[in-house]
Amino acid sequence: MTKKMPKFIDWFRNASAYINAHRNKTFVVLLSGEALADENFPNIVYDINVLHSLGVKLVLVHGARPQISAALETAGIESRYHNDLRITDAESLVVTKQVIGQLSIDIEAQFSMGLVNSPMHNADIRLCRGNFVIARPYGVHDGVDFLNTGLVRKIQATAIEQQLNQRHIVLLSNLGYSPTGEVFNLSAEEVATEAAIALRADKLILLVPGRGVTDSKGKLLTSLNPVQARQHLATMAAGGGSADPCTEHALKAAIRASENKIHRTHLISYHFNGALLQELFTREGKGTLISQEHSEQLRDATIDDVGGILELIKPLEEAGTLVHRSRELLETEISNFKVITYEGMIIACAALYPLGNQAGEIACIATHPAYQNLGRGDSLLTSLEAQARKVGIRKVYILTTVATHWFMERGFSQVSVEDLPERKKQLYNYQRNSKVFVKPL
Repeated sequence: MTKKMPKFIDWFRNASAYINAHRNKTFVVLLSGEALADENFPNIVYDINVLHSLGVKLVLVHGARPQISAALETAGIESRYHNDLRITDAESLVVTKQVIGQLSIDIEAQFSMGLVNSPMHNADIRLCRGNFVIARPYGVHDGVDFLNTGLVRKIQATAIEQQLNQRHIVLLSNLGYSPTGEVFNLSAEEVATEAAIALRADKLILLVPGRGVTDSKGKLLTSLNPVQARQHLATMAAGGGSADPCTEHALKAAIRASENKIHRTHLISYHFNGALLQELFTREGKGTLISQEHSEQLRDATIDDVGGILELIKPLEEAGTLVHRSRELLETEISNFKVITYEGMIIACAALYPLGNQAGEIACIATHPAYQNLGRGDSLLTSLEAQARKVGIRKVYILTTVATHWFMERGFSQVSVEDLPERKKQLYNYQRNSKVFVKPL
């Protein structure tokens, strides 16, 4: 008899696919000034240590927006803005450099910890800083001179990659340097985005105050494509959805990254302990993914899907809800199946079997428990009905022991076993006593 395993064992096994997928990939992570000030920041450091230990190449970009504002106020210097962008005069730049220098040192100290019985024990992480960001003046806009506020001109990608290949974590700040020796105050979001683009990073990760991007009712939007992200940004500007400036800046950065071939950008909360690991190592995630790719797909099954289908239907077979199918049988019948995949995992399946005389059977409808009640069964049923019509099937049967009402709500009517086509009637299992339903197409 198999003993019940602790939950973390299942989690670790399920995470193995992500561990393999992330190894030797380049992630750019934005640590906003708000994230640095949050009490959860030490846990974020621990989780970044986990990513590093698993072979992820990491570029960290830290901001300092609230820290600079507080330091300027303490120094009696007014913070001036135009179009939501800070104007950095010579006096403000002195304070800005002091603040950023102190924050960079504090971050290095966090990653240097190695206390016994702590998550950082034996981490041996090396952070590398340098003049990797070339900047230019933002210039004069609407008659306003932004002085030492700048824009990214170039990311020294080759130099950064050399450090990454030596297993160093590269730390960038929101300061940039010009060929004439000037220092410019930049947007940390811009530095992170341009670094990700220049490095052709596999992921851009932006830490925000909330759970990610939410709609006007506060519901988390777990995934958006760039078009949806732009639409949501417009909604935010009109007063709906996530309203904090940090999330708005991050969403703008995510859209630019996606438009420049960064295929996966994540907005993740810096408040929630472990959110970074949940987003990267579980299928459910813990934030918002901005991606050009469709992470969920309904398609015809292939022979490579046999193992995933068996894993999906096994609990239902053990409960007696579905008839047992051996691997050998499933391999011969795989062309009858359609599957829905999410992040490479089969989360739902169903099959259509021709019965002759313009009749067919829809069978083996199954959805992973974590993804139920979200319309995936309807999607499979609709797809199979369309396929049945295409091949000349005029009515479909189903046999079920537990989902009678679900099928009735979708236009199926109950009939007797005697109404089944002869070929199916001969195979009917009277011991299971399944109810028979039919639907004309």
